[in-house]
Amino acid sequence: MKLHTDLSKHAHAIFSQSTWVPSPIKEVSRKMLERDGGEIATATTLVHYEPNSYFSSHIHTGGEEFFVLDGTFADEHGDYPIGTYMRNPIGSSHAPVVEAGCMILVKLGQYQEGDTTPVHIDTHAQDFLPDPSRHHVQYQALHSFKHESVRLEKWQANQTIELENQGGIELLVIEGKFTHDNTEYQKFDWLRLPIGHSLRASIEKDTCKVWIKTGHHLHQIKDK
Repeated sequence: MKLHTDLSKHAHAIFSQSTWVPSPIKEVSRKMLERDGGEIATATTLVHYEPNSYFSSHIHTGGEEFFVLDGTFADEHGDYPIGTYMRNPIGSSHAPVVEAGCMILVKLGQYQEGDTTPVHIDTHAQDFLPDPSRHHVQYQALHSFKHESVRLEKWQANQTIELENQGGIELLVIEGKFTHDNTEYQKFDWLRLPIGHSLRASIEKDTCKVWIKTGHHLHQIKDK
């Protein structure tokens, strides 16, 4: 399967306009955002676990990165409530068992060589800090390696937030909404901008919170 594999092109997915696709596990369904491959793939996906669902034990041959959007994700290593950010390096493994149900954003097979540090962050236990280089932006740093940076950002209401794009921009709306290039993005909508296409997000009356990754297209293009 190939979906949004050309990183030189703009891509987006509107949550309310997409459908859940069954996975090989009955209680687990997915909304594909970008994908190159079959069940073992380089992929970015929204994954929904019904209550009392599970996923068989598997090894992360290309690494796994995820953010819990709703409910509580769990495996044999622990419970991960909404707002948890995780990175499971290449070669790690687990067997998810989700009693309460949850939804996660998950990225597979997109680790850089040498990025071997596990990450486990409860973002609800951290404060947002003002970004000294961008007005009206607060952030939580989640991960960085070489050019790649992952953050949560809060954008203040009634502002236009700009971000230059030298290595790719990808984001998912966590709360609120914004408009970019005459398209409105709301909760759980996904946007990917190719290198050179800067972000210009207009926020109206409510604060907008996004999960955002930048710089990662540099190594992805190199690896193709």
